[in-house]
This record gives sequence, structure tokens and C-alpha cells, in this order.
Amino acid sequence: MGCSSHEKKEKITIGFAQCTNGDEWRKAMVAGMEKELGFHPEVKLLMKDAHDNSQLQVQQIRELVAAHVDLLIISPNEAQPITPVVEEVFNQGIPVIIVDRRTTSKLYTAYVGGDNHQIGHTAGLYVGELLQKKGRVLEVTGTPSASAASDRHQAFAATLKNYPNIQLVTSLNGDWEQPFVIQRLPDVLKTHPDLDLIFAQNDRMALGVYQVCKAMGLEKRIKIVGVDGLSGPSGGLQFVEDGIFKATLLYPTGGEEAIRTAIRILDKEPYVKENILGTMVIDSTNVHILKQQTEKIVDQRQDIQQQQFRIEQQNRLYSSQQTVLYILGVSLLTAVVFGGIAYTSLRSNRRITQQLKGQNEEISNQKNTIADLAEQARQSTEAKLGFFTSFSHELRTPLTLILSPVQELLTASLPGSSQRKDLEVIQRNAHWLLKLVDQLLDFRKIEVGKMPIQVVETNLVEFTGNLVQAFEKTARQRGIDLRFLPSEPVMKAWFDGNLLDKVIVNVLSNAFKFTPDQGKITVILQPDDAKESIRLTIEDNGYGMTEEQQKHVFEWFYQGTTAGTGGSGIGLALARELIQLHNGTITVRSRPNQGSSFEICLPSTKPILGEVSLLPKSPPNQHDWLTEVPSEADTRVNAEAATVLVIEDNTELRAFLTRKLKPYYQIMEAADGTAGLRLAFDTLPDVIISDVMLPGTLGTQLVEALKQDWRTSHIPVILLTARTAQEHQVEGVQSGADLYLTKPFDPAFLLESLKTLLKNRQLVREHFRRELAIDTSVPISQANDRKFIQELTALVEKNMTRSDLSVEELAREMGLSRVQLYRKVKALLDCGVTDFIQSLRLTQARELLATQSISIAEVAYQVGFSSPTYFSTAFKGKYNISPSDFKNLNQRKS
Repeated sequence: MGCSSHEKKEKITIGFAQCTNGDEWRKAMVAGMEKELGFHPEVKLLMKDAHDNSQLQVQQIRELVAAHVDLLIISPNEAQPITPVVEEVFNQGIPVIIVDRRTTSKLYTAYVGGDNHQIGHTAGLYVGELLQKKGRVLEVTGTPSASAASDRHQAFAATLKNYPNIQLVTSLNGDWEQPFVIQRLPDVLKTHPDLDLIFAQNDRMALGVYQVCKAMGLEKRIKIVGVDGLSGPSGGLQFVEDGIFKATLLYPTGGEEAIRTAIRILDKEPYVKENILGTMVIDSTNVHILKQQTEKIVDQRQDIQQQQFRIEQQNRLYSSQQTVLYILGVSLLTAVVFGGIAYTSLRSNRRITQQLKGQNEEISNQKNTIADLAEQARQSTEAKLGFFTSFSHELRTPLTLILSPVQELLTASLPGSSQRKDLEVIQRNAHWLLKLVDQLLDFRKIEVGKMPIQVVETNLVEFTGNLVQAFEKTARQRGIDLRFLPSEPVMKAWFDGNLLDKVIVNVLSNAFKFTPDQGKITVILQPDDAKESIRLTIEDNGYGMTEEQQKHVFEWFYQGTTAGTGGSGIGLALARELIQLHNGTITVRSRPNQGSSFEICLPSTKPILGEVSLLPKSPPNQHDWLTEVPSEADTRVNAEAATVLVIEDNTELRAFLTRKLKPYYQIMEAADGTAGLRLAFDTLPDVIISDVMLPGTLGTQLVEALKQDWRTSHIPVILLTARTAQEHQVEGVQSGADLYLTKPFDPAFLLESLKTLLKNRQLVREHFRRELAIDTSVPISQANDRKFIQELTALVEKNMTRSDLSVEELAREMGLSRVQLYRKVKALLDCGVTDFIQSLRLTQARELLATQSISIAEVAYQVGFSSPTYFSTAFKGKYNISPSDFKNLNQRKS
């Protein structure tokens, strides 16, 4: 989404997220912006003050985005916490200008501010010459996490190294504020009383340094150098002129330049991305001239503001007078026009009445003719649809009779023989013809409003990724750069997988058909919270379409005019109808010779049965076309069945395994070891089936990597291989594989082996849970799993008293994502992370109640419960006895 070009009179809103407006330098920045905005009355500035709070600033940035600002100016409080939200806003297409302090990313539209490295370097050079290359120096820095503080410190320290006889004694964190310096500096001066100069990274801290030195009688001996160089009675220029500071370095606020850059961006004029403002040293040699110039600029600014105020008054007066004149003129013209209309109406009334009678008769005749033609068209369309349906059904029988014998012949034929290749061609084309027949049948079902749809909440990222993987081989063969870019690892949506599969495959097939070799196809998946939907975009850099072609691309049986790219004309029309059944939309943007972009929007919220907006035209029964799978039995495979990751580079064998396993398990696929390892770390499947000889990473190497990583060490692995030698089998088992099968293998044996592995895993989980209820030192069979549980338990016990201990914090400390931690604990203990934490709290509470003479409230707080009431409820829910009864029972026993 980009900013559209705007006229000069169009109202524009610029948001400004200020880290703080509590000091003179920040106020000068705002004043500079307001001065520059005086030349642009069409621009409105919406400012938020974060009061030096990074979390508050993140919230305020989101509020400004929600207010639909045209451009956002941000002065970050701290680089690290603010960077993610800046990148998020930039990726939404909103121009972002960073002012003063930088972020850790380059994802912004422009930067305006001083060069803090240059500030530090210039200060170092000046201090070196001022001390005649000899002395002891103290540096007072700003907040260390701010980019300005770290940049100035690094450059200042590096420059002083050029003066061997100047020693940078230490650095004091003043957090940019005068009170912190007054509080912390005395202890440093007592430790280092022989300082010659103190360099403060802004004038406010420099003033605090002066006040401390004066109180200790050191103001005449210790020289002070600051940074900012503001005008006014409490600015750095005045302090230099009064002799309080030896010097200050000019650090421009950049307010005016930020507004100028923003206007250039919004007007789509050329602009500079990195706007670095200059600096200079201000001391007794030039402070008087600079102060006079600054005061003159302030006077000119006030004159300009007064002139603008008078101009606005004149404009309002002119507008009101102009409005009165317009009203009078329009009234006079209206009276004249009405008079003429009345005169003309009287003359033509009779003639028009006669004409209307004749036209009414003609319209009535045309209406009857149109109704007859519409009925004929309906009958003709119904006949065509009936023909297509009957023809499609007739084709399915011979296709079935072709495919079944071909499969048997393929099984019996010799690999690599010419006969087998011919049979594979027959099979491939028969399947393609069957796909076209299915599309014709879907077309008929949609037309009569009987297309069944079963919606289930599913991870759209995983679903789309599996479909994209199916095209990877074709992309490699043709040298096409195929990329799948989801913005989040999990995005839930309600859809029918069987129908959405057809939509995505159709659009991807079209992209490959119209993209030349060595081209590029990108699949992007991102949420649209404002519309409560998820956007799936498929882009290519192929031949593209004209505007006329785009108007008809979703029409039934429409075929483009691009040479050599014939098709049935059904795919995209069917895709649109299937998306509309989901209450979604599909649109296209394209330019000739520049490629096309198809955007699919699916609702992320649950559809409501019976809602008119979701129904096709006149369905006989709404439950025939939209049904939500209600029972656990109906969703067993999709929702509860174990997940099996199949890693096999042979496409046919991978497809065979998937076909055999899919009725019983959820299947994920990977075509090489590297992709399989990445998918295993991301999704943590229940079982992994892998070939040994894989491109990228060998199967044995993959098993070793899985077993050595906390996230995946518990996952059973089955290795499939054509290497039948005994030493190879030993190597596979030594790598950590749970089962080693040689090809050819019996699919029935593989299925039974999977059931046994999963059953044993469940028994281990139940054992772990029973042990956990008694002792947190769980006897895990795998060394890595045992270490994982021990460290997780120790981490919880360390933070036992904290009621605000979160799953996110535990995941971060364990080096995992929140989802990975949940899946790991679920796989080992068959419980959630929150249940695991509460179980440890209650176990510790039971021990305290049995052995310590303390109140129940004290026990509740010691084990991290936020209230005694909640603790009592949880305790009774787990042990079927209240804490007080349990305590009394143990006291009687003792």
C-alpha cells in the first residue's frame, strides 16, 4: 500500500511519536516543526509524548497508525524496543521518518538527525586540544540503550586514544537528566578528585555537573563541555557566554528538516534518505555571534507567525464575502432558470404526454420480448450445463477403467523400460483429464447451489506451505525462483481444505504457465487485522495481462490471447466461486510484460451457519452447502491424529507414503534433509520418516541433529533406505534412529510400526506425569529430554514466588519459541506449560503445608499464587482436599 498523490489543498495528517517533550531540546524540535508547518496550512501534526517510556511509545505508535496518519515521524526512546514496531509500520506502506536517535534496522523511509559519531569525534578533538593533550577526563553519558549515547561514547573514547597522555578515567550514566547527575556524580568525584575535564553528552547533564562541582568547590578547576547548543536563558549558548561551560557542541534538533522531508515524500518529490545535520564547537570565541544570529532568527520567526495570522484573518474575511456573493448570484440565476423552465414546460407538456403514451406501449412490448429471450437463454444455459454434467460423469467411468489397469501394469513393468515410460505418460494425462472432469462437476454444483463446504479452523501457513512445496520440483527444473513468505508462523482461518486446495493449485498453476523459465513466483501470507481476514498473494513476473483481459479473467470458459498458453477456461472462474463460498474475495492486478498478482482474502473468524451473506443463490438446504464438522470423530485425522513428517527426495515415493499414511495421520512433507530439519524444528511432529540418502543433509546426520536438540530429541525417527548392508543398518541405529527399514518395505509393517512407536511414547508420557506429581526429577529415557525437564523445573523453582511468571519468559530463558516450548512439554508430559508450572507450585505448597508452621496465605504467596483464594481453589482441585484440612491432618499425624 503506497501513499496516493495529493493536491496541495488536501488535508494531510502527520503523526509524531516523541520519546519525551520534557526538556528544552525536545521542545525546540517541536517548535521547529510548528514553524515549518506554518508554510503548509493543509498539514495537521498529531503528536504523542512517551515520557521516556519505550513500551508507552510502542503503544502510541500503534494508536497513530490506527488514526490513519499519512506519514509517521518517530524519535525513538530506545533503539531495540522500538525497532520492531517501526518495521511493522514501514511494511504496512506508511512512510516513516526517524529523527535524532536511530533504530537497529534500515527499514524506514528517511532519517533526519545529527551524526552522533561526529559529535563524539569533534568533542574528543576539542578536549584534546583544550587540555593541551594531557589530563584526566570523565564522560557523563545518556541512557546506554539509546543509539545517540552509545555512538557518542564510542567515537569520543576512540578519539581520545589518539592522545596518550589524556586518560578517560570512567563513564557515568546520567540517563540524559540533570537530577541523576546531581545524585550520582559526587561519589565519582570523591573517588577521582583530580579530574581536569568532564564531558557531558547533553547540556542538561552538563548543568548538573556544574552544580555538583560548585557545591564541592571544584567549578573553577574542572572544565565542563556539553552538547546541544540551544538558545535562550537556560540553553547551552547562555551557559558558555556566562563561563559556566567551557564549550558546547551544536546538535541541531532537525524539526524543520523533518517536516520538509515529510512534505517531499508526500508530494512524491525526490528526497534524501539519510539527512545528516552538521555540528560545530561553540566556545567563547564564537558564542556571541551565534547567540545574536539565533535571537534574530527567533524574532523573524515571531514576525512570520504574526504575518501568517493576519493572512488567515484576511482569508476568512474574503471567504465569507465570497460566499455571500455566490449565494446572491446563484439565487438570481435560479430565479431566471425556473422562470424559463416554467414557460417551456407549459408549452411542451401536451407534446410530452403524447410521446409518453407511445413510449409506454413500446416499452411494454420490449419487456415481453426481453422476458422471452431471458427464458430462452436460461433454457439454453441449463441445457449446456446438463450436457457438461452428463459428459463429465460419462468420462469418469472410462477414466477409472484406464487408471486401474495402468496402475497394475506399472507395478508389473520393469523400471526404466520404454513400456513403463509410456504407461507413466498415460497415467499422468489420465489424472490430468480426471482433474478437468472434477472441475466441470464442481462448476455444475456451484451453478445449482449444491457445492458442499466443510469448514474447519486450520493453520493456513502450514496448509499453503505444503501446496507450495508440491511445485518446488517444477520450479527447480525451470529455474524459477519460488518463494513462500508467511509473515507469522501460525495463522488460523476457517476453510474447507479440499476446496481451498483447488483454488491455490489453480492460481499457482496459472503462475507457472505464464511465467517464463528463470522467472520468479512469490507466495505471500499475512493477516489483515482491520478486516479480520488473512491475505494470500501469489505474484509472478510473467507475461502479465491487459486491462481488458483482467475484466474477463474470472469468467467461465474465458481464455487469454497469449500464444501457446491454452487452457480450459475453468480454473480461475472455479477459484472465484469457491472463494466466495468461504465469504472471501479474489482479485487480480497485472500489467503487460511485468507479471500478475492474485490476492485471496479469507475470513479469520468463524462463519455463522445460515447467514445470508454466506449463502449461494437459492440453495435448497443451507446445510447442504456449508457444514461445520461438529464431532470429534469427524475431525479425528485433521485435529487429533498424530503428525508424521515425511522427508524423501523421490517425488513418487514421497507421494506413495503420503497416500498410505494420510487416512490415519496428519502428513507434512519435505524434499530434502535441510528443508526437513527446518520443518521439524518449526512444527515438532510426532514421528519423522526419512530417507537416508538425501540432498543437503544425510538422513543419519538429520537424526543426530534432531536427537541433540532439546526441541526435537523426543521425536521417534524411522529411517528408510536402499542400503541393506549390515554396517549401514548399524550406522543408522547408532545415529539414534528408532527404526531402520530397508527398501522395498511392506506398507502394512510401516503402519504397525508407527502405531507401536506412538503407543510407547504415550506410555512414557503417562509415566512422566505420574513421576512429576511426586518428584520433579523425572527419569526421562533420553539424556537430552531429562536435561530439558531438569532445567525447566529448576527455572520454575527459581522463580517460584513470582505470580507474574509467564510462558513467554520461560520460553525465552530456555532458548525456544512459545510454540516450541508448548509442543516439547506436551510431547514429554502430555500437559501444557501452564499446567506444568501450576503442578510444581502445588507440589511445593503441599510440602510447605506438611512441614512448616506458616499460614495458608504465606504458603500461597511463597509458591507464586496471586491470592490465597485462588490457591485454595487450585489445591482442592488437584488433591480433593482444602489446604486448611490438609494442614490440620498433617499436624495431627505429627
